[in-house]
Amino acid sequence: MIPSSIKIPVPWEYVAPHGALCLGVEPATDFDRRGQDDDQLRDKETGERVWLVKVLDLDPEAGKFGASKELKVKVVAAHQPVPPTSTVPGYPPLVEFTDVTLTPYVDSQKCKGNGAKCRARQAWSVRASAMTEPQQAAKPKAA
Repeated sequence: MIPSSIKIPVPWEYVAPHGALCLGVEPATDFDRRGQDDDQLRDKETGERVWLVKVLDLDPEAGKFGASKELKVKVVAAHQPVPPTSTVPGYPPLVEFTDVTLTPYVDSQKCKGNGAKCRARQAWSVRASAMTEPQQAAKPKAA
């Protein structure tokens, strides 16, 4: 039997082949501990803190069909990840992630009422162990 929380390892280039810009980093909230002094989400396996890194996918096809060009990568680390310095003044820095895994889930946020007009879709949770500076300049792939 396939576990419901399967983690599929993939290279970062598979998730964002055209590269990604870091838009910000924030602690992930554990909604069961909301309102407590420390309500940051912890990884169930390691106990480490979980951080949400919001990135902008540079793929020109990423925003089509109503999809967002932004995605959040969950980084499991003891300390808040720090984005690298931007190489282009005034623009967010390019970033990559290491030890990336994808976990599929059903996004049912667009379901309304009794299910007759449910517009649920398969979505992916992206996790990583660290955020890094790109190892090589992001090169857009030919279409």
